[in-house]
Amino acid sequence: MGPKQAIYTQLAEVAQALGHANRIELLEHLAQGERSVEDLSKRAGLTFANTSRHLQILRRARLVSAERRGKRIIYSLAGESEVTGLVHALGRVGERNIAEIDRVMTDYFRARDSLEAVSREELIGRMKDGLVTVLDVRPRDEFEAGHLPGALNIPLSELTDRLADLPDGQEVVAYCRGPWCVLSFEAVAALRARGLHSRRLVDGFPEWKAAGLQVEVARRQRPM
Repeated sequence: MGPKQAIYTQLAEVAQALGHANRIELLEHLAQGERSVEDLSKRAGLTFANTSRHLQILRRARLVSAERRGKRIIYSLAGESEVTGLVHALGRVGERNIAEIDRVMTDYFRARDSLEAVSREELIGRMKDGLVTVLDVRPRDEFEAGHLPGALNIPLSELTDRLADLPDGQEVVAYCRGPWCVLSFEAVAALRARGLHSRRLVDGFPEWKAAGLQVEVARRQRPM
């Protein structure tokens, strides 16, 4: 086998590791922060055995790394920027080339938010000028592990009961786990239904972090 073929063989292994919906979802969860196998199985709705099997495939492809802490195995992305960028690129190709993805985008995502999303560059400028409230609608533990600077955390399940926590008279920019995370779409729809000026960030926390932008950590993460 020549050097080019050897490289292609390894790249094919990476591609094969991405070739399952559950594994892509596990990467999305790990992009929010390190997690134990038990926690990942709950978040993804998988059995412990299936979660472990998928993680081993991702580990062999060097997309995730593992560390033993006591009786638990803790997983994290092996190169956050590269893995996040890889999944993001996969999504862009899928949106362009696969009709079923375009149908889902139209029927679900665009139906809830036809306005143009806020780019990272635009959000940074508005944050500097104090013109926007940045709203993180992920679960609290994900927010605590890392979030955009100055973001306010109101999980989607609490949003309607905590509207008074939002400053008056400011645009709200919501974000969550990534470009296809439904939390931010639902949050923006709920806020607009109540007359609040709201848009969503074009992607989510992992892409913000992968771009090398500043993040804040509420406390040291302790994987469940």
